[in-house]
Amino acid sequence: MNFVHLHCHSHYSLLDGLARLPDLVKKAKEFKMPALALTDHGVMYGAIEFYQLAKAEGIKPIIGLEAYLTPLGRHQKIKEDEKKFHLTLLAKNFTGYQNLVRLCSLAYLEGFYYKPRIDEEILKKYHSGLICLSGCLQGEIPQLILAKKFEAAKRKILFYREIFGDDFYLEIMPFKNLKGQKEVNEALIKFSSELKIPLVATCDVHYLNKEDQEAHEVLLAIQTKKLVSDKNRLSMSQDFFHFQSPEEIIEAFREVPEAVENTLKIAEKCNLEIKLGRVQLPKINSLKGLDSFSYLKKIASQGLSRRYKKIDEKIRSRFNYELEVIRKTGFSDYFLIVADIVNWAKREGIIVGPGRGSAVGSLVSYALGITEVEPLKYGLLFERFLNPERVSMPDIDIDFDDQRRDEVIEYTKRKFGKDQVARIITFGTMAARPAIRDVGRVLGISYNFCDRLAKTVPQNLSLKEALKVSPEFFHLYQTEIQAQKIVAIAQKLEGIARHASVHACGVAISPFPLIEKVPLQ
Repeated sequence: MNFVHLHCHSHYSLLDGLARLPDLVKKAKEFKMPALALTDHGVMYGAIEFYQLAKAEGIKPIIGLEAYLTPLGRHQKIKEDEKKFHLTLLAKNFTGYQNLVRLCSLAYLEGFYYKPRIDEEILKKYHSGLICLSGCLQGEIPQLILAKKFEAAKRKILFYREIFGDDFYLEIMPFKNLKGQKEVNEALIKFSSELKIPLVATCDVHYLNKEDQEAHEVLLAIQTKKLVSDKNRLSMSQDFFHFQSPEEIIEAFREVPEAVENTLKIAEKCNLEIKLGRVQLPKINSLKGLDSFSYLKKIASQGLSRRYKKIDEKIRSRFNYELEVIRKTGFSDYFLIVADIVNWAKREGIIVGPGRGSAVGSLVSYALGITEVEPLKYGLLFERFLNPERVSMPDIDIDFDDQRRDEVIEYTKRKFGKDQVARIITFGTMAARPAIRDVGRVLGISYNFCDRLAKTVPQNLSLKEALKVSPEFFHLYQTEIQAQKIVAIAQKLEGIARHASVHACGVAISPFPLIEKVPLQ
């Protein structure tokens, strides 16, 4: 018998998960698991990266979410609503993925209050294509069991079965030392027998190996701004939340083997296919009766006449060649979109750069007013920008006056639709020096020592590289026990996502409402 992990957190469960996605996938492959699920806390940051990594390794990717469910309704934002229940959701197919995206997005756009929250109303509305597991000890059903409210727990179980039917499972976990887990497991096993609702074994993975537990405790202390030695801080040290092997799981659930078997059955139900790599562009409103290429050709020809008093054969030949390549590669809409935005900014008196990079090799871009550098005068090659032999999305670097960049973004929203334009998210990661300072701080080691140790690490080098090239850092590491402790843990934290923020200038523009395919916040 094999086993599939259906409840896994990566480092995208910010400052709560320690495992990097490539390492999770590698571990699943090492254990010969046929599939693997990703269920980060309240977010889908890693969904596509995980999907691609798993596919590349021949492992079926199951995209999920550990949602925060509020009992009072997502629009309520009052102190009494601080209690949020965890619920595990998995996408069976593309419809399920889209519903997962909607739930994740609405949790932020409508339900955010300290955490992104969904409620029963939208769960009912967007349940199609989803598998629901009852959650960890912080789930509503386990919490009712721990409160000895067994009838209420039974009603809640039946409520979820009514929504999800055969796609609802009671989630049991193998933690022997975690307070309350034994009682919850026993009650869920009884409910399963009584109500004929299947069990499923999960592990609530937060890190890869048992020996990573200490580093994960440090991570939680960083998140909560506490010392590791603080008694009342958030801790998961009661048990090990590592990526357990099939053998460990089978042994833990030997009395209820169907809970392990059901992980494979759920994996068989999940067959999500996401089409990636397609160019999806919105349309610019063109003159009536003209398709995108004909409209591009018309306005580019007008622009060419404005740029040149006399258009000789060399110019005409180059212009027609570029247009034909653009037609064949299907990027007419792309040029129209960029030209529209750039020329609007120029009309509004917003400073726009003359163009840089390979885009200045395009005569069509020059004719459209996207760039201000004449490519023929300087012998610039169009093929460096767009090559018919190796088709890839053209890369037009545009510089807008940073004082008025927001105006350009607002125009883009008005032009293409507020629900079809969004800023791009970016992630701050744990760099070597800050990791040393963070780890030392929560371990209670003096600031002066941590600061001195961090400063011996050369900028932009990893800790592993620094040990090879920095004699001072290597000496401290060799001679100071505190340095060894800090570096050992910091190396496990180095490179993981620490926080999310807005990219300085990246904007996504879509031909459809983004919430249909992309999680928003």
